[in-house]
Amino acid sequence: MNVPIDDSALDQIFREARTYNGYTDQPVSEQQLHAIWDLMKMGPTSANQLPARLIWCVSDEAKERLATQCADGNDDKVRSAPVSVIIGMDENFHEQLPDLFPHADAKSWFEGDLEKRKESAMRNSSLQGAYFIIAARALGLDTGPMSGFDADGVDSAFFGDTPHVTANFISTLGYGDRDSLFDRSPRPAFERFNSIA
Repeated sequence: MNVPIDDSALDQIFREARTYNGYTDQPVSEQQLHAIWDLMKMGPTSANQLPARLIWCVSDEAKERLATQCADGNDDKVRSAPVSVIIGMDENFHEQLPDLFPHADAKSWFEGDLEKRKESAMRNSSLQGAYFIIAARALGLDTGPMSGFDADGVDSAFFGDTPHVTANFISTLGYGDRDSLFDRSPRPAFERFNSIA
């Protein structure tokens, strides 16, 4: 039977976790990138679609290519982070469903319906992006997820050979420098944005 995780884990993943604008010089290993994926892939997606396609920008060349597609301010964050990540989404995810969801002919649910696939790819890759953040935090790392980039430019620079894959959002990754943090923005009480029917 599941039991609640302790307060220190909840603090690390949610309550004390922050979106970082800068990082320490402590490196992030390729083994850690694999460990993040091995956790985030376990999060649920519709019919186990797993449409996210990640590009981990580790080299200076890759980070520079990504930075040139970012808005002012975000470009330097990408350049200076130990790793910057593109969370992409594959609108042809259905081609993988015979292997990923063998319980039914799920591929046929999406064949010939590009708009349905795009909607599902966006929804489920966004879920996977959230799992990426939670997995990184659970492993002691910090993230800086962001919009503020030229999606067409990122697609051309990184997904040019796979035009059915497009960028959803990007994130930096590393060990956060607390001096880079802004004051935390408000987090409203339950009653403000929730109702129970």
